[in-house]
Amino acid sequence: MDFYLIDESTGTLLHLPVNPEEVTINREKLYETVELLNLGEVDFPKGEKLKEISFSSFFPRDYDSYCQYPDLPDPQEAMNNLTFWTQSRRPVRLIITETIINTLVLVAAHISQFKGGEPGDVYYDFIARTYRRVGVRTVPMVPAGLLGTESRPDMEMVSEGSRGLRPDVERESVITYTVVAGDSLWEIAARLLGNPTRWQDIYELNRDIIGGNPSLILPGMVLTLPAA
Repeated sequence: MDFYLIDESTGTLLHLPVNPEEVTINREKLYETVELLNLGEVDFPKGEKLKEISFSSFFPRDYDSYCQYPDLPDPQEAMNNLTFWTQSRRPVRLIITETIINTLVLVAAHISQFKGGEPGDVYYDFIARTYRRVGVRTVPMVPAGLLGTESRPDMEMVSEGSRGLRPDVERESVITYTVVAGDSLWEIAARLLGNPTRWQDIYELNRDIIGGNPSLILPGMVLTLPAA
């Protein structure tokens, strides 16, 4: 298992030399509390809060058997990378091999420590939050006189075998999604299906397209989504 932090805008790659003993992923649901007559307060789910990923480890000055590789980064330079990513608010990609974690994150905080008797080693606590892209799509205005007389291609759903079917025949809709840079199956499942654990359903439907590694999806891939 290896831990990588990659700044895709600059190509900077930080391979953690010592694996954390554990990784904590904190997920919470957002709720809105409404007071209803005769029922009192009722919670209504509003979605999922951004996930928080945290772990602790250290950058050693000297190589030892617990290190992942011998050519170690300078501990202070490695910490400078974490500091830069924290201050710049630039998303970086966190990859933990042998897991499904391959996602863009914002480095929310890191705490460094120096311990007596271990000169040159830098211990740290790392906290990141999953990065969520926000985009606005513009739709051309339709003149009022044409409303109800023309179709809206931007609002049509792709239907398999819809051409030539009678209106009274039920059609099975197939919804697709085109992968963009920074996507992962976990994020797609969370954003489009409301449940990140359904990444496996997406993978099974698109195994022929994705291949044997579900963590490796490429921009431009057109994935079929399961029913919500």
